[in-house]
Parts: sequence; C-alpha cells; structure tokens
Amino acid sequence: GAKKKAGCPGLGLFYTILSAFLFSLASLFLKKIEDLHSVEVSAFRCVFQMAFVLPGLIYYKTGFLGPKGKRIFLFFRGFLGSIAMVLLYYAYQVMPLADATVITFTCPVFTSLLAWIFLKEKYSLWDLLFTLFAVTGVILIARPPFLFGSHVTGIEGSYSDHLKGTIAAIASTLSAASTFVILRKVGKSVHYFLSIWYYAVIGLIGCIIALFVLNEWRLPHCGRDRVFLILIGLLGLGGQIFLTKALQIEKAGPVSIMRTMDVVFAFILQALFLNILPTWWTVGGALCVVASSCGTAIRKWRHSVKKAKQREI
Repeated sequence: GAKKKAGCPGLGLFYTILSAFLFSLASLFLKKIEDLHSVEVSAFRCVFQMAFVLPGLIYYKTGFLGPKGKRIFLFFRGFLGSIAMVLLYYAYQVMPLADATVITFTCPVFTSLLAWIFLKEKYSLWDLLFTLFAVTGVILIARPPFLFGSHVTGIEGSYSDHLKGTIAAIASTLSAASTFVILRKVGKSVHYFLSIWYYAVIGLIGCIIALFVLNEWRLPHCGRDRVFLILIGLLGLGGQIFLTKALQIEKAGPVSIMRTMDVVFAFILQALFLNILPTWWTVGGALCVVASSCGTAIRKWRHSVKKAKQREI
C-alpha cells in the first residue's frame, strides 16, 4: 500500500504559538479601543462567532439545539463562557494587559480543582501545590495594600480600577474553568461547532440585554475603533481555529505548555505599544502562574501517556 505521508514535526506547536500571538494582538486592539464598554465589544465578538460557525453547523448537520439530554449543559456552557468573555474584556480595559493575561493562565489549575469537586476526578498533593503557586502569583499581581502597603507602584490608572480588573479576571478564569468542566461532562457526544454556537448565541442575547439595562449601547465614534472591532473578531476566531488545529495534531500537554507564550507576547506588546514596563512583582507573579500551569499540564500529559500504555498492554 502507499505510505502514509509523515506530518511536519512541530507543526502543532507552531500553530499554538501562532494562536497565542493572535489572541495577544486581539487583546492589544481591545486596549486601543476608546469609549466602548466591554459588553459591547463582547457582543461584536459573538456576532463574528455566529457568522463563521453557522456554515459549519449546516455542513455537519448538527442542528441548532443539540441532543435533548445535553441541552442544559450546553446552555450553561454558553452562559458561563459568555460571562468569562465579558469579564476578561473588562479586565483588559482597566488593568495592564500582561497582568490580566497572567491571571487567565490560572485556568488549568482551577479546572483541576473544580473537576475534583464536581466530577470526582483525582486531585493530588501536587495539584494542591500548583493551586497555591497560582494563588501566590495572583496575589503578587493584585498587590493588596494590607500586604504591600498603601503606595502600590506599577499599576495602570487608579488602584481601585486595578483591583476591579483583578477581581474580574479571577471571576472570568473561574467561569472559563467551569465551562471546561461542563465540556468534560458532555464529552464527545456534542460537536465542537455546536458548543461554540451556544456560546455565541447566548453571549449575544445576554450582551444585548445588559447593554440596554446599562444604557451603554453606542456606535464607535471613529473609523479606527470600528476597524479594531473587526480585527478583534477576526483575530479571536483565528486564534481559536489554530488552537483547535494544534490540539488535533499534537498532544494536549505540549500545547498547554506552549500556550504560555501568550504571557510572553502580552509583556512584549504591552512594552512596545502601550509603553508600560512590567514590575518585578508582575514578573514574579507571572513565573508562579506559568510554573503552576506548566506543572498541571505536564502531570495531565504524563497521566494520559501512562493510561495509553496500560491500555496497550
């Protein structure tokens, strides 16, 4: 028979780095947008998601509601996912880009904790250690006055906004971790496109309601902001596509580790385009969070490899 064509070594990791770069660029453009609420930016992002996912739903004939027994899970996946997006966008707007990005990388650690609580998955002392590392990293970034004194340096704007952004980023991370737990519960019984569809539709409905309640709906006042909105939608979608392709051809462990390049890109873009240099506290917090995230990813990777070898035996 014909030989199977060998895949390009490292292609999955390259896709992961490209995905991290696109996500970081989208975050940078979000910082550049003026006078637009994070909820409205999220609404535009949901519109882009729907426009690109709809042809996939039609092509794969998945339907728009999904299996009856899974709809409640899909609803909460969409609800929590859209909350995570809005809160993350808010955090990007009111605190340094690198700080908010670092906090989001505590997601794998909190996912392990929630999976232990709700799915009864194994939670070892190593997982507890990684959780403590992640919490330490967040404290170094938040720098609460009762630990670091009343004069906190290296923040963007007022400390009140910095604290609000930190709380929003942590809440976003917990919401995102909850969606991963829900997706684990659903498993492969629901198509990936259907999961994104629920996320986009519920997110758009929720954002529209919130904008009318907050009376924050307005059109971008200049052409530049409109271009940035389009770029945020396209870059976010491109980042998701390349991350999905990476997971299709590469093991989840190396992909999770390589995703920490998002933090590196955030530091670089923040210094180059926003003229904000990270403090040593932020760098220390980033190292703690990246160490905990990589440690969690490596443990999950080794566990999956061990189970695969046991099945072969």
